[in-house]
Amino acid sequence: MSFVEAERDGDVLRITLNRPERHNAVHLAMRDELWAILNLIHDDPTLRVAVLTGAGDRAFSAGADITEFGTAPSLIEARDARLDRDLWGLMSRLEIPVIAAIRGFAYGAGLEMSMYCDIRVADDSAQFALPEVTLGYIPSAGGTQTVARHIPRGDALRMATTGEPIGAERAFELGLLDAVVAPDQLMAEVDRLAALLASYDTGAVRAVKRAVTAGLEVGLDAGIALERRLAARQAVSA
Repeated sequence: MSFVEAERDGDVLRITLNRPERHNAVHLAMRDELWAILNLIHDDPTLRVAVLTGAGDRAFSAGADITEFGTAPSLIEARDARLDRDLWGLMSRLEIPVIAAIRGFAYGAGLEMSMYCDIRVADDSAQFALPEVTLGYIPSAGGTQTVARHIPRGDALRMATTGEPIGAERAFELGLLDAVVAPDQLMAEVDRLAALLASYDTGAVRAVKRAVTAGLEVGLDAGIALERRLAARQAVSA
């Protein structure tokens, strides 16, 4: 059985986290499969959009599989394994837009994974939390950084320090989500957005994503200069 399923439909790749009996918790085998699929996306110039979702109707992903905690031969080997395969860094560098389709639990690494997507759509059953502090550690897949870049600082701190969940409507109000829909409309809306983005010039879409994401990491002047360079390059290739 594959712990991550990938199905291509035209220019769109749908990725499904496939451990519904464990609320799609991320364990080492799932991480390895996701790493391979993300590398394929990174290296495939014909893909235009990716969709990320979870199998079943109970969870997008409940986060890291805590039953594996402490099973590595040493802390050094566990750290080196994560550095050698920087899954979240790879996801953040994807050039095509990635849409998250979220239902049920998006906790810990599940929430953090969704933050590396460019558009997040959830149904009204979705719940979001960063519960790591309740287990004696902190978010370590970027949660302390990515969440605070999307919602007010105080709300990001509350989520990370209390571990308490918020529902889909509250997440939308804060800016964590782009849309909340009825459960039976989730995949239809995500598929509509994916088809819309795939219909546009892929060079232009990739350039926009790069301009926005890279521009946020520098000052306004440098961001505008990057935008001008990308616009000039796209005008030549159009």
